[in-house]
Amino acid sequence: MKKNVTRKRVVNPSTTGALSEEYQLHTLPNGIRIAHKQVPYTQIAHCGIMLDIGSRDEQPHQQGLAHFWEHMAFKGTQKRRSHHIINRLETVGGELNAYTTKEKICFHASVLDEHFDKALDLLVDISFHSIFPERQIDRERNVILEEMSMYYDSPEDAIQDDLDQLLFPGHALGYNILGTSETVRSFTRDDLRAFIAENLDTERIVVASVSRLPFSKVIRIAEKYLRDLPTQRTARVRQAPQLYVPTRQEVQRSLTQAQSAMGRPSYPLADDRRLPFFMLVNLLGGPGMNSRFNMALRERYGFVYSIEANYTPYLDTGFLGIYFGTEPRQLSRSMYLIHKELKRLREQPLTPTQLHHTKVQLMGQLAMSEESNMSFMLMMAKSLLDTGRVDSLTEIFGEIQQITAAQLQELAQDMFDENLFSYLTFLPEEEE
Repeated sequence: MKKNVTRKRVVNPSTTGALSEEYQLHTLPNGIRIAHKQVPYTQIAHCGIMLDIGSRDEQPHQQGLAHFWEHMAFKGTQKRRSHHIINRLETVGGELNAYTTKEKICFHASVLDEHFDKALDLLVDISFHSIFPERQIDRERNVILEEMSMYYDSPEDAIQDDLDQLLFPGHALGYNILGTSETVRSFTRDDLRAFIAENLDTERIVVASVSRLPFSKVIRIAEKYLRDLPTQRTARVRQAPQLYVPTRQEVQRSLTQAQSAMGRPSYPLADDRRLPFFMLVNLLGGPGMNSRFNMALRERYGFVYSIEANYTPYLDTGFLGIYFGTEPRQLSRSMYLIHKELKRLREQPLTPTQLHHTKVQLMGQLAMSEESNMSFMLMMAKSLLDTGRVDSLTEIFGEIQQITAAQLQELAQDMFDENLFSYLTFLPEEEE
């Protein structure tokens, strides 16, 4: 199961709002929403159940419990054992998966549309009827501890998690989604059941699908498996992070390349500056090979293999992160070039030609991302949970066209002061 799908060098339209020219929405009596987009040219049905629960909803002693739930959901339900769950869709050529982020848990599947009923039945079963068999808990605990070791051995992943702790110290947004070895070793069946009871809210659940099936059939199948699920509400209130203080930290690790991360808190989901800032970060270090960071550090000097900048908004905050790896002797020079690009955006507004190209590139990237029906299905669910709506591609393009060079420069001046960044560096251990 995936730990997180929001990072790495990809365009993330969920940052701007999911994209749709047409979708249909139905709400069940228990509050669960069914969102569907009908696509006539595919035989594949993608469906998912997304819950507005994530690692930020954990107490300190619960770190990693949301992710542990995601794993344990596959280990047995009231009517299926783990091997039945694994084989249910695999035997018809389908795929079943799940992931956990800071604010969401999602179970999703892709199958030939003739098996849509079977897929949704299974997703509902593992999402709401898991029994968390005791004999499976210790086994899966070891799997997650191995997963933690795998991420620790991948410094380019580990540094992203560790940067979160610098940006949100003492807050659940700074927790590693996987948890700690101590908390993971402590979890019991009662812990899982208590966490679900504390956080599950049927009004904060979206079942999303993309297929050629008519909406009426999707609703009929969804009601068959979800109508008897009892209404559930939670009094949970997410706490916003406290005052941010920039921090610098260097850590020696057993590696040959220096890994560097810098970041700072940024705009939340409801902020009107979210889309223009996303465009600005995309220009700076997005997936395009012509990003300013890539041109400056890789193409001109060969200092890095890759460098990325990303912006992730949350309910009540967000963060900007910049990540790269380089030879230790090139670290200072690389950081100088990054600061130079930040300063250039603060001091020099984009020319009309630069602004036009930046807009066109982002619109093209977003349009291409919509071609992935599975990604669209996930983004549709997330957008409904985050904003209560699914914006159309036309609406997003209209907003992008209204962005001005002055707006982008103002955002750069607000967010790109290098003195307000936190810095984390992994350095190779010194030889004795």
